[in-house]
Amino acid sequence: MTATTTPKSSQDSLASVDPAVAAIIDHEAARQQNTLEMIASENHTSAAVMEACGSVMTNKYAEGYPGKRYYSGCEFHDQVEQLAIDRACELFNCKFANVQPHSGANANLAVQFALFDPGDTFAAIELSDGGHLTHGSPVNLSGKWLNPVTYNLVTDESKDDWGYLDYDSIDAVCAEHKPKVLMTGYSAYPRTIDFKKFREIADKHGCILWADVAHVAGLIAGGAHPSPFPYCDVVTTTTHKTLRGPRGGLILTNDEDLAKRFNKAVFPGTQGGPLMHIIAAKAVAFGEALKPEFKTYNAQVVKNAKRLAAELMSKGFKLASNGTDNHLVLMDLRTVDADLTGKEAALWLEKAGIIANMNTVPNETRSPFKTSGVRLGTPALTTRGLLEDDIAQVATLIDQAVRSKGDQAVIAEVNKDVLALCERFPMG
Repeated sequence: MTATTTPKSSQDSLASVDPAVAAIIDHEAARQQNTLEMIASENHTSAAVMEACGSVMTNKYAEGYPGKRYYSGCEFHDQVEQLAIDRACELFNCKFANVQPHSGANANLAVQFALFDPGDTFAAIELSDGGHLTHGSPVNLSGKWLNPVTYNLVTDESKDDWGYLDYDSIDAVCAEHKPKVLMTGYSAYPRTIDFKKFREIADKHGCILWADVAHVAGLIAGGAHPSPFPYCDVVTTTTHKTLRGPRGGLILTNDEDLAKRFNKAVFPGTQGGPLMHIIAAKAVAFGEALKPEFKTYNAQVVKNAKRLAAELMSKGFKLASNGTDNHLVLMDLRTVDADLTGKEAALWLEKAGIIANMNTVPNETRSPFKTSGVRLGTPALTTRGLLEDDIAQVATLIDQAVRSKGDQAVIAEVNKDVLALCERFPMG
């Protein structure tokens, strides 16, 4: 039998095989090192997670599920997927997990495919109030093929709970429209979700309760936010963001019948072969999240966000709901500059080396392409090691950049301080 050798190109470094791509990746690594990542949905994964993402597990088709594949040669793919499933169930204290969704949006699509017929009604929050495209936006399949009805935040700014979920509105919407599914979970909501109260409303109106916890999944796993179990029938999430894993999705449930329906909805319903290298990386991330250090990390994420909120409010900024309970703050710019848009502010911040995103705010008066707010998060900065006093310095830099009126000299000075802070907290 003739011995075989690995093709030379697979042994060579990326820089020697494709210097153009290698250079782009090097530039991105430098960008991440030299900027402060404050997009609330982003984080920095571990080297181990990235190693799994780039492993030989990418070379194999593995359509199906562990022990039930359509291809031969899946012994080790079965092992790593089962490990990811077991760790996900342990992490979130549930009975069933599907780790194959390519993204949070794919996880949501599979759940919709499993639960709904075209035209069915479900209740969720408006995108502009902190929802998500896949929660019924008219430009998304969920808004085109289904019938979303929306509930509100508390809009009266004179009330102590302004900007919080309006549970009376949720109850009223369910009473009027009788949705098949009630959704909770948000992309720009800075307060704790009361899953028990959602369960009471769902039971009252005969709804399936679905939580999309993509933003707070890591906080849940780390004990810094209440768990959706045992209250929710189905839970979806991304595996990045606060969970600090690879980019991907996850479906969780305690209901065996629903688990079977979700499995069929993922494959063959909405996806083909799973991304086994990403599933391996999910297993790594779930393993990291099961360690005691992950609880410490998420507690610090929340401490940092609360300090950020306090510092920004002390500088005159208005925040949605007047603060935060979790990893993000939503800054309303109109109190410091009525003419400043979120789009402009995010651009000035980026030039200063602070990466954030424009976002709509409660009682928004501008389009989602301009907005009156900026969303900020602390997960990535906390991963780098920043603590509360460091976050106070970051808040000062944000204030200076946002109030700069776009003055390039001011922004350049802010950037010097940003670079010094980045040097104090190197990546990796």
